[in-house]
Amino acid sequence: MNKLNSICVFCGSSEGNDVDVIAQALQLGETFAKEKITLVYGAAKIGVMGKVAEGVIINKGKVIGIIPEFLKLKEVVHFGLDELITTTNMHDRKMKMHEISDGFITLPGGFGTLEELFEIITWSQLGLHQKPIGLLNINGFYDDLLKMLEQMVRRGFLKMENYELLIVDTAITKLLEKMRNFKPQPVPKWLSNERT
Repeated sequence: MNKLNSICVFCGSSEGNDVDVIAQALQLGETFAKEKITLVYGAAKIGVMGKVAEGVIINKGKVIGIIPEFLKLKEVVHFGLDELITTTNMHDRKMKMHEISDGFITLPGGFGTLEELFEIITWSQLGLHQKPIGLLNINGFYDDLLKMLEQMVRRGFLKMENYELLIVDTAITKLLEKMRNFKPQPVPKWLSNERT
């Protein structure tokens, strides 16, 4: 059973046009607060990101925001956070998110959200971490992406065990349960430090 004391959430800096996404973002924050899970996220007060943080804050949970210096200047920072960490660049931001989080959840978003998801899942594939990675598929938002990943498996570009590193559900409580029960694959021999 994986302990999920802190979870990093990747999601949009825009709100989008689906009210269910906003509702689920607030609900995820509320769930984190009730289950004593610290939210780690990109520190913004705007978009879906801001709604997740709001859900935690209004329910008296803990929020850690991590933002690179150049974005801090854009006046998007949420100043109601328990802790605000400033990094020099985007890469350092992701490294810090990885370092202090026990798992990751992706909600709907754009290019930045997908980039964060695929980098963290690639790190898992390479054996750099064994933390659970969840995808909250609200209103089928990620259906086409999942079909694309299945296509990668069928065409021999993605191994099934790596496809299965992505934990998918449409319900928050079920997704968290799957993440807690996630059993990581052993690191492939060619990636381990062992000498044969």
